Amino acid sequence: MQKYIFTMFLIFFISCNKIENNKSLNQEDIKYIQNLKILDKNEVILKFYSEFKKEFAGNFFTDKRVATYWIDKRNSEKNKIDFAFYSSISKIDTVYNAGLTYCPYALITKNDGSNFKVSVDGDKQEIKSFFEDLLHEWHKRR
Repeated sequence: MQKYIFTMFLIFFISCNKIENNKSLNQEDIKYIQNLKILDKNEVILKFYSEFKKEFAGNFFTDKRVATYWIDKRNSEKNKIDFAFYSSISKIDTVYNAGLTYCPYALITKNDGSNFKVSVDGDKQEIKSFFEDLLHEWHKRR
């Protein structure tokens, strides 16, 4: 029963988040991401999504790279930060139907074969726009 309640809370909480961009993110959010070393000072976030609070999780792409992070304030061993510059990406696969409890995601595969997921949620049109803009940026800059 607790697992069900937690899942419902998580789905409700996720549904409150929205896709943002460089203009809608505040300077504190941008500085935080820069401190994670996945955003340069002259880099522009084109689209950003957090499946939780921005200080704990974020998924975004910029004019230079695609990135994701998960920060666990209680256990830093669980922290996960991944990114790839467009030139180091060999493939991007989009998954719209990731199951009941998972957000849609783009699977980013690097030239070295490693990969990571960039999650996004919202209405179907917002998700489609996020993925299409990501793919357009990758094709333009690789």
